[in-house]
Amino acid sequence: MESCEPVSGGGPDPAAGPGERKGSPAHRARGPLRVLAYPVLLGAAVTVGVVALRLGWEPDHVTPFFLLGTVAYLTALERLIPYQRSWHPSPSEWRWYGIYFLLTLVASGVAQYLVTSGVTKVTPEEPAFGLWAEIPAALLTGSLASYLVHRLGHTNPILWRFHGVHHVPDKVNVANNGVNHVLDIVITQGFVQLALALIGFSQKSVLVVGLFVAAQGYFVHANIDVRIGRFNHLLASPEQHRLHHSADMSEAGHYGSDLSIWDHLFDSYTWRPGREPVVVGLADPTSFPPTGDIAVTLLHPWRRSKRAGPGPV
Repeated sequence: MESCEPVSGGGPDPAAGPGERKGSPAHRARGPLRVLAYPVLLGAAVTVGVVALRLGWEPDHVTPFFLLGTVAYLTALERLIPYQRSWHPSPSEWRWYGIYFLLTLVASGVAQYLVTSGVTKVTPEEPAFGLWAEIPAALLTGSLASYLVHRLGHTNPILWRFHGVHHVPDKVNVANNGVNHVLDIVITQGFVQLALALIGFSQKSVLVVGLFVAAQGYFVHANIDVRIGRFNHLLASPEQHRLHHSADMSEAGHYGSDLSIWDHLFDSYTWRPGREPVVVGLADPTSFPPTGDIAVTLLHPWRRSKRAGPGPV
């Protein structure tokens, strides 16, 4: 992928290790990895999708293993080409994030079960218009549905009490992508899957799109120093998603986690080359329980709110 314009200012690279400066041999050695990291991930998603279709693999068998592989790959990249070393999870955070990750998987399964139980009869196994024509349509449909429900999670006071759990951490990394309230996952993923099912996209197209969306969802959350330049205007990226987690609401748009075209269309696109958040997390950290208080966090939406307005403030 191309590199965007360099950030103004000199000095050590924020992602560099002790004594490693821009232009040093160690820094130059990481250059190819920064360029290839994203294409490799996209290539893996395409390859797994094609193989799964040719061999007739069941989505329930393919997706979890691909997801685990994606997380492992991006976790390794976070060590090799980190955006901020201070954003690496601590041992205690790894434990919390692991629990949230399992809860998120369970919630995803519940959402899928609810949708498939209700609309199985209208979801064809084979594509109606040709698979390679149906895949782009399914991607656009699912991406738009995801954008809308995500934005609503920030603007609706009730939904924010669930979605705000995801914005509590004061760092952005691949591990805390799974920090979610279970009902937030049921609502958001259920809405997206329902939209795809009601329109009648085939299981094959939904499988392929699902692999891309899973890869993108964890990629944008990764603490890696990867820049995709002009492709930011088509695809979501870590550069954009870090702004989404900003405590400064003037820059915290970017509700798309796969495609960025909806942020352009609905005026929530704030990224520009070199723009980085100063602080991520909640502007008012006391408005939600700490991430480590898992039981309290799950009960939080039913507690009386101390404020009226929606959004990560």
